[in-house]
Parts: sequence; structure tokens; C-alpha cells
Amino acid sequence: MTASSPAHAGSSPSSPRAVVAVVLVAAFMDLVDVTIVAVAAPSIRASLGASPSQVQWTVAAYALSLGAALVTGGRLGDAYGRRRAFLGGLAVFVVASAACALAPTAGVLVATRVVQGLGAGVMVPQVFGIIRSSLDPRQTGAALGAYGAVQGLASIAGPLLGGLLVTTDLLGLGWRTVFWVNVPIGLVALAIGWRVLPESRQPGPGRLDLVGAGLLAGSLVLVLLPLVQGGTWGWPVWGWVLLLAGVVGLAVFLGVERGLVARGAQPVLDPRLLADRGFSGGLAASATFFGGIASFFLLLSVYLQEGTGRSALTTGLVTLPYALGSLVTSGLGVALAARHGRRLLITGSLVIAASHLGLWWVVGHTDRPTWWQVGAPLLVGGLGLGLAAPPLVDLVLAAVPRRAAGAAAGVLSTVNQVAGALGVAALGALFFTRAGRTGAEVGPGPAYAEAFAAVLPWQVGLYVVAAGLMTLLPRGTQPPGGVAAS
Repeated sequence: MTASSPAHAGSSPSSPRAVVAVVLVAAFMDLVDVTIVAVAAPSIRASLGASPSQVQWTVAAYALSLGAALVTGGRLGDAYGRRRAFLGGLAVFVVASAACALAPTAGVLVATRVVQGLGAGVMVPQVFGIIRSSLDPRQTGAALGAYGAVQGLASIAGPLLGGLLVTTDLLGLGWRTVFWVNVPIGLVALAIGWRVLPESRQPGPGRLDLVGAGLLAGSLVLVLLPLVQGGTWGWPVWGWVLLLAGVVGLAVFLGVERGLVARGAQPVLDPRLLADRGFSGGLAASATFFGGIASFFLLLSVYLQEGTGRSALTTGLVTLPYALGSLVTSGLGVALAARHGRRLLITGSLVIAASHLGLWWVVGHTDRPTWWQVGAPLLVGGLGLGLAAPPLVDLVLAAVPRRAAGAAAGVLSTVNQVAGALGVAALGALFFTRAGRTGAEVGPGPAYAEAFAAVLPWQVGLYVVAAGLMTLLPRGTQPPGGVAAS
């Protein structure tokens, strides 16, 4: 059996639509989990007495543990079976979601978010491996395009769903419902996935690179810890030492991985993947692009609720124009990606930058902006997201050989998640520091408008830089399943 010739778990071939549906539902739960928690963050803070740094960790801890586990998760699927790894990771994600919902303190919530992220880190890389190993090339291209659309939509569906769940306060559970909702959906996906998902693995798998995985995870923690906690600590010298140690650790990690490749072993991250200009440039562009999304929705949610006194539901409704804008252009992005992929990405990124620039003007000149004043620039941002997000994944992975699909997808997802955690840490630290709230008490006031206005120019810069990096990508892709055009 080869990676491209799956062995089915059942007695009859699985429906391609059923396979894609199961893996995309699981991926959607993972992608929504960051933004749905962002809109619930003020309620979590009030209920558990969380400090600003703990609020940041509720988002960053999930993204960090997810990112740290993704590449190893991809290798687990290659070695022991993608179906087995997917279902196991999904089961951990469901159980951890229930534990998050039951968390009695902010510290316990952060810890269970780490476990939830680890489960997702095993589950998510199997999505690409299952799609590529069980579908023909044309179906694969369509499925990857659908994943890109799910990725974009999930980024803006979370706030609306989170606001609805928090405000309706089902059974008096409040913010806890944003975690409980994963349980029934996940159980259904597990039941269907057990029946329809085919099994596949990479032939001749080597030993897992646990040393590399540990170095990667430890280095990322050292980088993020001072960024998130710096305001609470008062930015001591030893905090900067930790940050420097994390950067050095990442350099050591790359050196260890190169040594494993030289000896013919299989590292958690094959540095040879980074030698391709299109793939490495695409990683940088994707990291910059998605790195701003998690922080944007977290800080927008805090600003709207703590700064303007809006409810969680109203906050979710304010983001609705973003969703509508993305829906309008996402189909166009997929349809035109074959010939104009790079142009769409650059255009979409610059449109998002322009939307943040407009929002910055509104926040800076209006004490309590109306729904339309906030919604108009968000609509523009959604239009840009719909153009860029759907074809971005396909364009970055287009030149990667099928045999390296799991590893490359794991690297791409890792970089995106770590960038999201870095964005939450860095921009969150700037936001809360400017708001003058580094203790446990966070109350309504105009300081949040000033803080959000201070963060938005950095958001603009992120998407301008992303547009520049996107020039390194191929101009487009061939028809679904084809090879990237030069």
C-alpha cells in the first residue's frame, strides 16, 4: 500500500463527498475555536476573574500547542495511519472541549486549552493527507479549494456564533457553551468518520523526531511567554533573555533537523522544504496574512464590549459584514485562482489593509461608532479576505510533491498557528499596555478606543507586508489538482 493508494476501513469504497465533509467539519471546529473564544473573552474574564495576560493565553495557548503539535501530528499520521490519527486527535479535542467548559478557574481553562490544541494538532494535518490520498487529482483540487473557503469563513463565523451563544446564556452556562458546542458536533463527526474515512499511510515510516518536537515546542514557549506576560512582569531584563533564548532554541532546532536529514533520518521538519523559493515565500506570506486575524478579532471584541459597552451578541453582529463580504468574493477567488491566483492574493491583502485603515480613522474620530461606521470597513475587509484566503493554501502547496503533502501541510499549518499566537501576544501586549490595564481589573472606558487605535496601524502594516511577500508565489495554479504555473 502506498500513500496514494488508500486502504478503506469499511467493506465498500467511501463516498468522496462524505470523506471531505467529515474532515472539513473537524477543520471548521478547529478554525472557529480561536475566534469564537475571542468574542467570549470579556465574559470569561468577568466570570473567572482572569487577568489581561490570561485572556490572551485563552487564545494564544490553543494556537501555540496546536502549532507545536502539527508537524509531529502529520508524521504520526504518515507512520501509523491518517484515519487512526485523525479520529484519535478528534476524540482528544472533544474531551478537552468538555474540560474547557467545566474549567473552574482561568488557570485550568488555559491548561485545558493546551490539551485541546494538542488534540487539534494531531487531527488537523490529517485533513490534507486524507484528501490527497483518497481523492483523484481533480477532486483533490476542489477539496483544497473548499478547505480554503472554510478557512476564510471560519475566521469570521466564530465571533457571530460566540456572541449568540454567550448572550442567549443557554441553561445558564454563559461563555461555557462556546466549548460545549464542540461536543455533539465532534461526536457526530467521530461516528461518521469511523464508518467512511479510508486508511492510508506513508510507506516505510521512520522513527519520530521527539527531540526536534520538544525543541520546537520549548522554543516557542520561550518566545511567547515574555510577549504575553511582559506587561504583567513589568518588562524585566530576564524576560528579554527568555525571548532571546527562544530564538536561539529555534536556530538550534533547525540545526538538529539538518543533521537528521544528513544522516538519512526523518526530522519533524525537513529543512529541504524551505529551500523552494515559492514554498518558503508562501510560508512567510501566509504567516503574515493569518497572523493578524486572531489578534484582530480578539482585540476588536474587547474594544467593542469593554470600550463601547456592547453585548457579546451585538459584537458578533457587528462582524457580520465581514462574513458577508467574504461570502461575496470567496467563490470568485476559487474560480480565478488558476490564472490570477497571485494577483488575487495581493489584491485581497491590500483591500484588508485599506479596511483596517478605514476602521482606524473611525475609532480615532468617534467615541462610540455606530454599527454602520464599524460595519462598512469590516465589509471591505471581508471582500479582501474572500479574494485571498481560498486560493492561498492551494497556491502555497501547489509545488509540493504528493509524497511530501503531509509534511508540507503540517509546516504550513504550524507556521500559521504560531504566527497567530505571536500576533495575539505582541499586539495584545501593545493593546493592554496602551489601555493602562495590566492588572486583573479591566473595566469599560475610552482607554480601549485609544488602545485599539494604536494597534490598527500595525494591522495595516501586516497586510501591506503580506502583499509584498505574495509576489514570491506562483502567478496561478493549473486546473484543480494540477501543478502550479511558473
